[in-house]
Amino acid sequence: MEHKIHQGRNVKRFREMLGIKQEALALDLGDDWNQKKVSLLEQKEIIEDPLLKRISEVLKIPVEAFQNFDEEQAVNIISNTFGEHAFSNSFNYGTINFHPIEKIVQLHDEKIALYERMLKEKDEMMGRLERLIEKG
Repeated sequence: MEHKIHQGRNVKRFREMLGIKQEALALDLGDDWNQKKVSLLEQKEIIEDPLLKRISEVLKIPVEAFQNFDEEQAVNIISNTFGEHAFSNSFNYGTINFHPIEKIVQLHDEKIALYERMLKEKDEMMGRLERLIEKG
């Protein structure tokens, strides 16, 4: 059974991971946006490319993340035994043999680095919002 990617749900997931409220995203997307419109957007399975590109710029997340992220698939990859091809797209281990626990630790460290980057981006977003409020 083929599992479809739900782009709107992915926008919601990444927005929430960044700690950004729908109102804040609406503010960054422009004058014709509001919380309700963002809520409706997050229910759409497919989002038009120009809009997805704009959301990508605002959230500083690659368009491909919204187009390709499949939570079910990600969970399967993480929960498997980290076969020899599990990291083939991201890492080139060559002939070095890593014990699976070392791969798990490395994945954990990479997640921490990602969360730290996301927290920094959230802080930058909060700064932008505070400046917008001060101008208001």
